[in-house]
Amino acid sequence: MHNNTGKVYLIGAGPGDPDLITVKGRKYIQLADVIVYDYLASPYLLNYAREDAEVIYVGKKGRDHTLSQENINALLVEKGRKGLTIARLKGGDPFIFGRGGEEVEELFKAGIPFEIIPGVTSAIAAPAYAGIPLTHRKYTSSVSIITGHEDPSRGESNLNWEIIAKDPGTLVFLMGVKNLDGIATQLVKHGKSSDTPAALIHRGTTPMQKTITGTLDNIVKRIKNAGITSPSVIIVGDVIKNRDSMKWFENRPLFGKKIVVTRARKQASEFVRQLSALGAECLEYPTIKIVPPDDYMPLDSAIERVSGYDWIVFTSVNGVSAFFNRLYEKGMDVRELKGLKTAAIGPATSERLMDFGILTDILPESYMAESVVEAFKNEEIKSKKILLPRAGNARPILCDELKKMGAIVDEITTYNTIKVRDNVDLLQEQLEAGKVDMITFTSSSTVRNFRSLLPGEKFETFEKDVCIAAIGPITAETAEKNGFDVNIVADTYTIKGLCEAILKYYTAC
Repeated sequence: MHNNTGKVYLIGAGPGDPDLITVKGRKYIQLADVIVYDYLASPYLLNYAREDAEVIYVGKKGRDHTLSQENINALLVEKGRKGLTIARLKGGDPFIFGRGGEEVEELFKAGIPFEIIPGVTSAIAAPAYAGIPLTHRKYTSSVSIITGHEDPSRGESNLNWEIIAKDPGTLVFLMGVKNLDGIATQLVKHGKSSDTPAALIHRGTTPMQKTITGTLDNIVKRIKNAGITSPSVIIVGDVIKNRDSMKWFENRPLFGKKIVVTRARKQASEFVRQLSALGAECLEYPTIKIVPPDDYMPLDSAIERVSGYDWIVFTSVNGVSAFFNRLYEKGMDVRELKGLKTAAIGPATSERLMDFGILTDILPESYMAESVVEAFKNEEIKSKKILLPRAGNARPILCDELKKMGAIVDEITTYNTIKVRDNVDLLQEQLEAGKVDMITFTSSSTVRNFRSLLPGEKFETFEKDVCIAAIGPITAETAEKNGFDVNIVADTYTIKGLCEAILKYYTAC
């Protein structure tokens, strides 16, 4: 055992749906110095990683290996000897055809401490998401999980096909798409009826899930006609008859829709969660990033004399967070705001204020700056001092109108938004290939920045047949000025309202 040895956690990353990660698995992703992940581990799980964590992709897809198994073993040993905490993410469960045992053997030989964190295997998850119970009192009380990676036509086999074919329980084959013809042939050859129900679930538990059903006699032809490839799970047995009444995942209203989310990555999670719950596949291409102001001096000065204001008006969740974070950094707390009144644009902004124990005095029915101005007409604000902490380059209407009403307004930049160009080439490929159904915009800045990512000569091609959804009329107006044909404008200018508008649009089609 090495004196300064780290530890490796072999974590089952689940079958594809990132929400199926275990609580313990997520915990050690968050703690890890190094994350080593496979092709089948959802990249969304990397959102749990520390910002300073080293992330290493060692994906193995068919015969295309970024690193060989031997090199992966050596990598884990190397990082462990450096005294680091390593999260080794493996698709499904590490010990169900995941070669986790081989990695543990090498760690044991090298004296590197390790733990095994089981994961949800696709063998049980994919059928569940397809509405196929692996056991059912009406049909069978047993299930067998079998490798489909072994070519049934080769001379020697570790599989006893005679016993497998006579097994009355449900058969689950993993990694068997390429060998499906041979698997079906061997089962029928050794006694399984050719009309036994069979199913293949492609990319189970993900928005790309596709399920093909048939019998051992015709499933190969149906799979070829559908163009299905790996990764897929093969099910054989009478339990497949339950699918018509039990399928649920593919019945969700936005299933099969690919929706681009342009919101800043740190803010996008709730939007993505709501759309994903409705069945959509969310393509995250944030066009903006929230960053600190260029100069903290104006904000610091405002905070130091905050007790001299009569009102604070917050126009966004980001503005609330940035203001209070700076307040705390200066060794102050919410007691400094005693006696001040507050106004907020939108319920999310109000809820964020409540996180700091502050109730909103003004929350307009409509979530735009114009509505705040309208609400203030019922207040006596002449000669009142109003602090307006918000994004740099925000629309001037709120500040201007409050001044016209006689208020003394200090508009302070608490944060800025900057352009992000991550994965632009991949985004353009998706658009050009017609793989995008909808683009969503949650602010005018996301519109302008997204438009700047699209080459002028290809813009019409990219936008063709793509639905555009805007969170409100101001964002919609900006989109139209930038050449987009807006199809959806939310009635309620919130993430929830935008999701409801998108759902309404597709259910009406």
